[in-house]
Amino acid sequence: MAVLAVGALVLAAGCSSQEGAQSTAGQGARSPAGSATAESNPGASPSASRPAADLPPAKGSVKVVSTLTEGLDSPWGLAALPDGDLLVSSRDKGTITRVDAKSGKKTLLGTVPGVAPAGEGGLLGIALSPTFGTDHLLYAYFTTVSDNRIARMLYDEKGTTPGQLLGAPDTILRGIPKGSLHNGGRIAFGPDHMLYAGTGETGDRGLAQDKKSLAGKILRMTPDGEPLHGNPQADSVVYSYGHRNVEGLAWDNHKRLWASEFGQDTWDELNLIVPGGNYGWPEVEGKAGKAGFRDPVAQWKPSEASPSGIAFAEGSIWMAALRGERLWRIPLSGTADKEPLAAPQSFLKGKYGRLRTVLAAGGNKLCLVTSETDTRGTPKPGDDKILVLEVR
Repeated sequence: MAVLAVGALVLAAGCSSQEGAQSTAGQGARSPAGSATAESNPGASPSASRPAADLPPAKGSVKVVSTLTEGLDSPWGLAALPDGDLLVSSRDKGTITRVDAKSGKKTLLGTVPGVAPAGEGGLLGIALSPTFGTDHLLYAYFTTVSDNRIARMLYDEKGTTPGQLLGAPDTILRGIPKGSLHNGGRIAFGPDHMLYAGTGETGDRGLAQDKKSLAGKILRMTPDGEPLHGNPQADSVVYSYGHRNVEGLAWDNHKRLWASEFGQDTWDELNLIVPGGNYGWPEVEGKAGKAGFRDPVAQWKPSEASPSGIAFAEGSIWMAALRGERLWRIPLSGTADKEPLAAPQSFLKGKYGRLRTVLAAGGNKLCLVTSETDTRGTPKPGDDKILVLEVR
């Protein structure tokens, strides 16, 4: 089960340093989180001190309605078109494919030029412009030979030649540090119609605390990739820092931003994001109660989570777990000093393998993407899949 009380767990170093990779005993030492003091924590989430025993059990449900499509190769990003069809990116092939919402039929839109897949890098998150109905722009976060970057492309919905439906990429932000690990990659437009991106620290821990670096951050920018009013620094796209590897972004019905984050030795995290917040890495991992750092609202052992995508639906954050091979539900109260409302609850444990991305599909529907073909899973016939869920 998810653990909400601060505790100690000694796992091998790097057990979650790769996306849900299995641990190897005896390699390395614990992170500095193990030496946290009992100092006051004015920057922490208000619920940080609530022990798990104080939370009632969650009472949700998940029903797999259908397998929309299968046979996907290293799927990563997912976006819904206005008509309900889905776009899915392939990390390793560098392609974007359209999936018919009724039949599951797949149509190749094209290959994104410049993608250089390696390790955890490649074609990662995708998002539609908030004015997609008029500008037909599709945004993508991807790894090149020199960096991670964000570009936008025109999607020719009226085109008739599969594989040739994407225009040339127009790079709006470049220079996000890359690595074989920890490239982040999730992008999403917020309620303010601004573009947000989660990045990783590439394995170079110090970059997470370096405000001049784009690594280990959550970024906020205009659709053109520029800094904007409301950012902590007027000339920077950095919105929050001290992150290890952010692969999940979602807003609740109060327009609050949530992010999932891979820990290393001890705790994976779900964080409530505030402008300018320092989320601790590498100084702390999980709930440390240490002055100057914001504690997560919920935390998990890496073996139970290794979280990637998240979505908000039916009053809860839903979190896809890679190594944990399950879907987590974190019920929200809507009041910051009472988060979460109940203890996190897991579903589908081990049934579909590694889970990469979850997308709110309206009402109580979610789309869930498996991740068995990412070189770390054990693919079975049909992998990878997009599942349609009904949740409560």
